Amino acid sequence: MPDAQLARFADEELMALVQRGDGDAFEAVYDRHGGAAFALAYRMVGNRVTAEDTVQEAFLSMWRSRERYQRDRGSVRTWVLGIVHHRAIDALRRNVVHDRRRAFGEGLAEKEEAPESTEIEVLRRDEARTVRNALDTIPGEQCRVIELAYFGGFTHTEIAEMIDTPVGTVKGRMRLGLEKMRRALEESAA
Repeated sequence: MPDAQLARFADEELMALVQRGDGDAFEAVYDRHGGAAFALAYRMVGNRVTAEDTVQEAFLSMWRSRERYQRDRGSVRTWVLGIVHHRAIDALRRNVVHDRRRAFGEGLAEKEEAPESTEIEVLRRDEARTVRNALDTIPGEQCRVIELAYFGGFTHTEIAEMIDTPVGTVKGRMRLGLEKMRRALEESAA
């Protein structure tokens, strides 16, 4: 089917073709959502090369699992960005593991820092761990909007478009999630 004709199809119609193995339809899905996918990955990982790799891995995963897309569970954009989001988190975890291995391999003498910067780094890591633990205590939908806003840098409106949800619902999830996180952080400080 010509590209011009595919461009007129709705996302869900393109996905029906993709699920049947139509590579041109998949390319059209990429053309529509690749930019947003890269923006999300870049905001999360903070590195252009890693973001490009993340998007490539995500789209390969989407092609391989194309039969899993379910129209009734959300928009194509939500599905795409959800997969990119998970791949970006995987990339961040891989980088942390890689950094730890490299630091261990460099030896303690080479890695020694000034005492005050080491103390600050320990405090920063403890704080990050505490925040991650608090994030783990809130429901997934609330966690997702908080991650997209604070780690992804997206506005309420952008998040609403990404997850195909009204802006008011996004704001409500954000408010409830942050309130639950505040309580969890207060409990961990006590």
